[in-house]
Amino acid sequence: MLDVTISHSTLPSSGALVLPVEEGRTAEAAGWAGLDAATGGAVSRALEAAEFKGRKGQTVTILAPGAGLSRVVAVGLGKPGEVTPLIAEEAGGHAIAALLREPAVALATLPLGPMLAAHMAMGAVLRGYRFDRYRTTEKPDEKPRLATLNLLAEDAGAAEAAWAVLKPVAHGVCLARDLVSEPPNVLTPAEMAQRCEGLTALGLKVEVIGPARMAELGFGAFLGVAQGSVNEPRMVVMRWDGAGGAGKPIAFIGKGVTFDTGGISIKPAAGMEDMKWDMAGAGAVIGLMAALAGRRARADVVGLVGLVENMPSGSAQRPGDVVKTYSGQTVEVINTDAEGRLVLADVLWYCQQQFDPRFMVDLATLTGAMIISLGHEMGGFFSNDDELARRLYASGEASGEKLWRLPLGEAYDKQIKSDIADMKNVGGRPGGAITAAQFIQRFVNGKPWAHLDIAGMAWATKDAATTPKGATAYGVRMLDRLVADHYEG
Repeated sequence: MLDVTISHSTLPSSGALVLPVEEGRTAEAAGWAGLDAATGGAVSRALEAAEFKGRKGQTVTILAPGAGLSRVVAVGLGKPGEVTPLIAEEAGGHAIAALLREPAVALATLPLGPMLAAHMAMGAVLRGYRFDRYRTTEKPDEKPRLATLNLLAEDAGAAEAAWAVLKPVAHGVCLARDLVSEPPNVLTPAEMAQRCEGLTALGLKVEVIGPARMAELGFGAFLGVAQGSVNEPRMVVMRWDGAGGAGKPIAFIGKGVTFDTGGISIKPAAGMEDMKWDMAGAGAVIGLMAALAGRRARADVVGLVGLVENMPSGSAQRPGDVVKTYSGQTVEVINTDAEGRLVLADVLWYCQQQFDPRFMVDLATLTGAMIISLGHEMGGFFSNDDELARRLYASGEASGEKLWRLPLGEAYDKQIKSDIADMKNVGGRPGGAITAAQFIQRFVNGKPWAHLDIAGMAWATKDAATTPKGATAYGVRMLDRLVADHYEG
């Protein structure tokens, strides 16, 4: 993660500089008149030649303009008075994408207040993320050099306070991206659980539950998924008692299939390597808990992740098997590739029994049907509680991690009726994402709940403003915003 420093606004004498500019502003109003004078008018001439107007998302890179600077990147903020935190973040991301080869970058924020300045730094940090742990032969001239971002602010103290709230969230996002990016031979369920235990340094209480204890509890659905793999499953419970721990917590539950072959109902070989990110729901929950603890959120929150590997073998679960869940309900397993809902079934019921939460939100890369429905533009979600649904939608809009609500209904529920058990784990191709949600709803026991199907959002195949190609950590910022806006005392 980029190191962010904050200092009073002073024109740097070397390195690269980012200039955020509102649409239609003069040089003086934009805050770079001193720079223009120092460079003998080179900045204004370059921007005029590029027809730079300061429109939202517009960027211009000026090479060696003078005054000792290597590059200046002007980035548009859009119309004055309409700059939101999300617009500021996107501007920071767009600018830093042009400066990754610079060792240090100064970010001038004169047109912005302290809060928007901190959000611009947030966007720069998120866009500057890179997972390069396993690159050993990369040539020096191919690697990004950027390590430090200096935020220049008129009120450095206020900007520092604003960044202190955002920095832990950025850390949570980067942590989740690291987890989702890891190869599956490294990030086994046991390894992922061990990394969760490392979060006790932030003040989280972490409990790891192994397969023997799960068997005692009766996690038949969860363990059925795990039985084909030599890598044993884990369930991890993380607690943050930011409001004292006396009341009912809010709960977030993540699907953590560290690799999903589909089991006996094996997936096609093409693209199966992508299934290392079938634990992105769990990754988001882990990143969220780190963010909440890091910024000392004034809320009681519990995060649970079910970690498992779905493999074919002589001991693997078969299509046609019947398993008994922790709730006591039975499931006919029609398709072993519909495994995430089996894991969630036991973890959701455990969450209710142990914590009696105010509400539960689960995140899962659950169905390809959701990608067909919404593509890669937003996640789909289902809920049995309208207020929770409204708050989730608003948090998605504010954070840029957008959501769209889909229906639940008795007619869909009938599709998962089994002839020999209480239900089956798939309901056929029609409405596949909905029938999956109907299955999960049978394990929430009337508790306010939302299910987020993030299959289309966990991994990006191209760069975006604040998300480089690869793991996105979708859900961390949205759910942090949900907690901050509605559930902190």
